[in-house]
Amino acid sequence: MSKFTKKKSNELPPISTASLPDIVFMLLFFFMVVTVMRETDLKVEQKFPKADQVEKLRKDRSIFIFAGKPSRQYKERYGKEGKIQIRDKYTNISNLAFALEGERAKLLPELQGSIVVALKIDEDTNTGLVSDIKEQLRELNMVKIIYITTLGNQLDDL
Repeated sequence: MSKFTKKKSNELPPISTASLPDIVFMLLFFFMVVTVMRETDLKVEQKFPKADQVEKLRKDRSIFIFAGKPSRQYKERYGKEGKIQIRDKYTNISNLAFALEGERAKLLPELQGSIVVALKIDEDTNTGLVSDIKEQLRELNMVKIIYITTLGNQLDDL
């Protein structure tokens, strides 16, 4: 008796693309969940002074205060004088304590005692505004202050 055998080909079968849309949507959802969106809409100009020794700041117990002249799109409405911004809102010196207490309340209770205030201040900002901010911080017992800078040497620009 004879046996009939099929000739086996050495070609690989085609890859099934039926699950490809599922994989694409799974990756899309993953990146949507993991991506961190910008927290604040910057309304003041920011050109930081340079420093030689910089250290990374932990964001879980920090409050950011931005100070500088209003950006181009806000100059007509708010003028050209230096402004203070916390999150997405302008504030003035008289309301700074209220805004900082609100930011402190948003942090975890165990971190509220060890708050680090990060000052992101434009290099052309009036020194009087900076000293007013620091005075308000002293009154609220927020004495851990960090100045945000860029890496470099200030003397190189002279």
